[in-house]
Amino acid sequence: MSWPALDKAATLVCTRAAELDGDHYELLTPASERLQEKYPLAATIALRAMIDFTLDRAKSSRYRFAARHLVECERLSTKISDFDTFASHPGYVAELRGKHAKKTGFWTAAGP
Repeated sequence: MSWPALDKAATLVCTRAAELDGDHYELLTPASERLQEKYPLAATIALRAMIDFTLDRAKSSRYRFAARHLVECERLSTKISDFDTFASHPGYVAELRGKHAKKTGFWTAAGP
């Protein structure tokens, strides 16, 4: 993320979203932080990759971090006018609730 062409990094994140490995939080967290001001959709995609990894693999030790990422996604969603092919924030949360409703540790940490 020290690469100065953040526009290209944002494009890469969005076009290759399905390939992002949410286990690489040491890369994705700073990437999302760098992208969030000018490229909130790309920042959101990076955060969602970590959330999805955590919940899909039931990594309960990471639930509080994933919950913080979800709160950050909600904040960023107010800056996104077009989610392109990606689910809106309410749509994404609905998908998560459908797949992971029983992961109460995560939902408690995520708040209301």
